Amino acid sequence: MAPHPTPPRTGAEAPNVARKAELRGTALAARDALDPAARQAASAAIGRALLALPELARPRLVGVFWPIRSEVDPRPAAEGLRARGQALALPHVTPDGLVFREWRVGDALVAGRFGLSEPDPSLPPVEPDALIVPLAAFDRTGQRIGYGRGYYDGAIARLSQTRPVLTVGIGFAAQEVERVPAEPHDRPLQFVITEDGVIRCDRTA
Repeated sequence: MAPHPTPPRTGAEAPNVARKAELRGTALAARDALDPAARQAASAAIGRALLALPELARPRLVGVFWPIRSEVDPRPAAEGLRARGQALALPHVTPDGLVFREWRVGDALVAGRFGLSEPDPSLPPVEPDALIVPLAAFDRTGQRIGYGRGYYDGAIARLSQTRPVLTVGIGFAAQEVERVPAEPHDRPLQFVITEDGVIRCDRTA
């Protein structure tokens, strides 16, 4: 596996890093403040939109994630993907970045770093054709802010070296920001889905 691709920040990039941290904190606070019932209903709407996305019907192997804290819960959608014949993979955080391993609904998970639930690390690595991506904040050009470690940017860059990889971010509408500062290692998403619908990301916006 290629090393984690996020380079050290230079002094010139410090304002972007600080701005991202500020936006991350604001967006996560907005997400945490959502009423639990509203969050559950929004997650269900996002899951339905995921399953209805035509582009997501084609990939054979889809990378999903196990939610933490107040994230959108993609597990019902993952069950729907599996039910229509698509295979699933979950990420495993390693020192070199994310490794995806195939996962079937009902398979036992292990405790990973950062409070994550991860697949059995003894399973062989796989390379998803599509990724459903968690996020802290996003804008309409597909730029996202994660949790500050660049794991998904690195995974998207690595997987895209051999063929196109569909990327779909999911989050609540409250997490949208006007503009995410872009850094060289960032990999914009092709779609973002919130409870308000599907955003086909416009790189020129």
